Amino acid sequence: MNGISTDIAIASYFGGDVVPGLDDAAWSRCVPIPIVRYWSGETAPPVRQTEARVLWTNDALCVRFHGAQDEPLIINDAPQTERKTTGLWNRDVCEIFVAPFADKPHTYFELEVAPTGEWLDFKIEWSPHERHTDWNYASGMSVETRIEPRAVTMSMRVAWKAFGMSRPQVGDEWRANFLRCVGVDTADDVRGYLAWQPTYTAMPNFHVPQAFGRLRFVD
Repeated sequence: MNGISTDIAIASYFGGDVVPGLDDAAWSRCVPIPIVRYWSGETAPPVRQTEARVLWTNDALCVRFHGAQDEPLIINDAPQTERKTTGLWNRDVCEIFVAPFADKPHTYFELEVAPTGEWLDFKIEWSPHERHTDWNYASGMSVETRIEPRAVTMSMRVAWKAFGMSRPQVGDEWRANFLRCVGVDTADDVRGYLAWQPTYTAMPNFHVPQAFGRLRFVD
C-alpha cells in the first residue's frame, strides 16, 4: 500500500459540497483498502476480493466498495430502501465498523450497504461482559449502488453529525474495519466473511474492536 502500514487506511479530503458519485474522478486519488482475506486470515479467492476507498468532506464520510462478483448474488427478492433492513448481514453486503472516539474504543458504528441499495445502521457499545446494540440508531446515511456483469460497486455517505461530532481534523485517526459478506453456505460453497483486518476468531465474527485498524484523515 505505497509504504503505508497495513493497519492504516487513508481517508482523502474531497473539497466542495458535491457528493461524489460512483464514477467520480476523486475516487482515483484514494489509496485502495484491500479486503482480500477472510476473518480467519486466509486469503480469499480473487472472485471474492474487494477494495474500499474513503473520501471525507466538510460534511460527511464517504466510502466506496468495489468487489468481484462471480457467483449468484444473495439478495432480497423485493428490496426496500426507505428504511433500514434488519438481517442484511445474512445476504451480500459490504460494511464499515468505525469507532471515532479514542477514549471509547469499544463504542462503534456499524454501517452496511447491499448491491440492491438496501442499508443498515447500528450503534454498538461493549460492556465488560456483553454487547449492547442500539437498533433505533438513525445515521441518515445515503447510498448508491451498481450491479455489473461480474462486479458490484456500492457507496455510502454518512454526515458527521451521525457520529455525534463535527468534522475530524487532518491527521486524526479513528479505529475502523472494512468488511464484506458474500455467497452462501452450501455443500459446494462456503459463505465468505472478508475483513480488511482479520479478527482471527474461532467462528466468523466481525465484532472484535481490538482487531480494528486505523483510518487516518489526510488532506
